[in-house]
Amino acid sequence: MKEFMKRLAGICFVITALFIFWMVAYWLTSLVYKVYGLELHELARQIITSFLGFSFFGFGMYFIRMIPYFEEQQNKYLYPMIQAMKLMAEGNFKIDLSYYREGNNHPFTKIAESVGEMADKLGAMEEMRQEFISNVSHEIQSPLTSISGFANALKNDDLTKEERAHYLEIIENESTRLSKLSENLLKLTSLESHHLTLEKSNYRLDYQLRRIILANEPQWQAKNIEIEANLEPIMITADEELLDQVWINLLHNSIKFTPEKGTITVTASKNEEELIITIEDTGIGMNEETVMHMFERFYKADPSRNRNSGGSGLGLSIVKKIVDLHLGEIRVESEIGKGTKISVTLNEKA
Repeated sequence: MKEFMKRLAGICFVITALFIFWMVAYWLTSLVYKVYGLELHELARQIITSFLGFSFFGFGMYFIRMIPYFEEQQNKYLYPMIQAMKLMAEGNFKIDLSYYREGNNHPFTKIAESVGEMADKLGAMEEMRQEFISNVSHEIQSPLTSISGFANALKNDDLTKEERAHYLEIIENESTRLSKLSENLLKLTSLESHHLTLEKSNYRLDYQLRRIILANEPQWQAKNIEIEANLEPIMITADEELLDQVWINLLHNSIKFTPEKGTITVTASKNEEELIITIEDTGIGMNEETVMHMFERFYKADPSRNRNSGGSGLGLSIVKKIVDLHLGEIRVESEIGKGTKISVTLNEKA
């Protein structure tokens, strides 16, 4: 109620000021017409009077604004926002504009709220950037340390032939891991680019899945894993090369975390216009927290385990991005010790 009365008083002040300045303009024009004996049409007189009245009103408001009290009130509201913008320009997004929000319905309140929201979003982006740089640095530092350490060890002339071969193999594996990390980073950057266009084609999804299963036969045969494929004949319009990456990554993960003599079931079915592809394994499974974060960049539920198995923590981020680009959905069901089921839902014309 108090705020309403303040607004009403402000409106009354403006109307009153406008009326007074219009009266002054009317009095002045009438005086000029009388002194110089001018006879003008009534419409012309009204236009001239109105123009002068609004001009006097504008100049009057300008000079009123220059009064120290009004200037102080304006600065009182503008100064915190100006300071906040200066802090943001310097990279500090922890700004306090609560002055505008605590029951204060000043006209600048909405602007302040927008500035605060922008600061929060920029701050979140900066935290993500810092975390990303930290993760990349950590992932690169690990193989570089191994390569440097074992390369230095190779300088020892007392090494046996077997030890030398072992060290060289580690260097080769770490170099491959570093190369794969770089490749995945470039791929993720490309997928997140707004300029990326999907190269869609019409092809058999069941043929694609069967081809990928057979291409990875050495990996699942080495662990005596049984593969069950229940693939309906399905046509799909999508980017075949990108979806290759989805199925390869998901199948590799299932093989990686499924123990000896386990089972992996790959299913493809069609439900009206939706295509549902599931990869289910009898592996080690995941807890709820891991499921919640598994598609985040560099997330590792067990860093040592993923490092030893060659993971970079980017594969599932790439999977999620490709599925999103195809306007699809990916869901995960998992339980520790009982395995994981990943379902990808795509439109027939993804």
